[in-house]
Amino acid sequence: MTDQTVSLGVEGSNFNYPVLDGSVGPEVIDIRKLYGQTGMFTYDPGFTSTASCESAITYIDGEKGILLHRGYPIDQLAEHSSFMEVAYLLLHGELPSNKELNDFVYTISRHTMVHEQLATFFRGFRRDAHPMAIMCGVVGALSSFYHDSTDITDPEQRMIASHRLIAKMPTIAAMAFKYSIGQPFMYPQNSLSYTGNFLRMTFGVPAEPYEVNPVIERAMRRIFILHADHEQNASTSTVRLAGSSGANPFACIAAGIACLWGPAHGGANEAALNMLREIGRVDRIPEYIARAKDKNDPFRLMGFGHRVYKNFDPRAKVMKATADEVLKELGKSDPVLDVAKELEHIALNDEYFIEKKLYPNVDFYSGVILNAIGFPTDMFTALFAVARTVGWVAQWNEMIADPEQKIGRPRQLYVGATQRDYIPLDKR
Repeated sequence: MTDQTVSLGVEGSNFNYPVLDGSVGPEVIDIRKLYGQTGMFTYDPGFTSTASCESAITYIDGEKGILLHRGYPIDQLAEHSSFMEVAYLLLHGELPSNKELNDFVYTISRHTMVHEQLATFFRGFRRDAHPMAIMCGVVGALSSFYHDSTDITDPEQRMIASHRLIAKMPTIAAMAFKYSIGQPFMYPQNSLSYTGNFLRMTFGVPAEPYEVNPVIERAMRRIFILHADHEQNASTSTVRLAGSSGANPFACIAAGIACLWGPAHGGANEAALNMLREIGRVDRIPEYIARAKDKNDPFRLMGFGHRVYKNFDPRAKVMKATADEVLKELGKSDPVLDVAKELEHIALNDEYFIEKKLYPNVDFYSGVILNAIGFPTDMFTALFAVARTVGWVAQWNEMIADPEQKIGRPRQLYVGATQRDYIPLDKR
């Protein structure tokens, strides 16, 4: 807390509110006593000017294009860390020693299998069910299988639940994919890396051994790291809000998955790829560029610009390099990829896009990469959920341990009818 205060005058009375100072970033006005002192609330749709919690996990400076996990720049983590290192960092606050990492990897690998009865649970879904619908249902159902890790007052149970969620999410996502295409489920293979294991469970078949391509494995590792956490976004806030009621961790993460499913959040990379497919050919790009610049045209270029980043998305720089590596490795010829590369070139050089800072974001490149690897479009958000689970459980653990945390209860500006008397049906 600083010595600075902010004064608010209400009907001749002045009220002072302390200013809180974080380790980095904007100062924050503490208005917790506002209603008690003035009888007034603040009005902030979307909570874009409201800090709902105190956190030491992730910091974003959208103006400068900075993303830090526990102080470490995202590009350094994506380049040098394994996904398990980043998971440990988010959960525990520091990068692990060699022994700590080995122990963590061992623990996670021993939780990768799911209860065998869950296999029958999948059969309750239609074959054409969206993977995110399946993920919501199956993850929420985990609490009915793992009763020994739902007591949120026990730190040990909270950590066991966190390990289970991180370990089982790739298995569940791969099962959702296999179910949709009618192939048998693949059991985890603990000798592989987190991402290598996921690739094998997704694309492998029991009839023959699966060889993990190191370029694809590295690309998936980076995608998972780049999506691991992103501060108090919609799905993370949903996890925290659900958790504030005392709900079990599996239910909280299922709530986060449901929120992530929205096209304005986790579905953005799916929307970006669908846009590239709509454009279809390189020679049609000028037409769509003109439409994007036309204020009267509802068409929007998906995968460009970002609500938080007013500069280049720091994750996009890593993702662009990864996209180049994957496309070179696979040597694929695809009109959609041709459109993506040309559209990227235009956006990085067109004055309109530069002036408005509409740079290609992480969703633009991740959609291109996942499409090239062979993931169907409706799996994109499910992969996002696999990666973001690490951030969700870290944020959930932090919230549970925070003595200042209260059950979420946003206020409202009521604009409906005032009190009125009931009118009998025969007199209306």
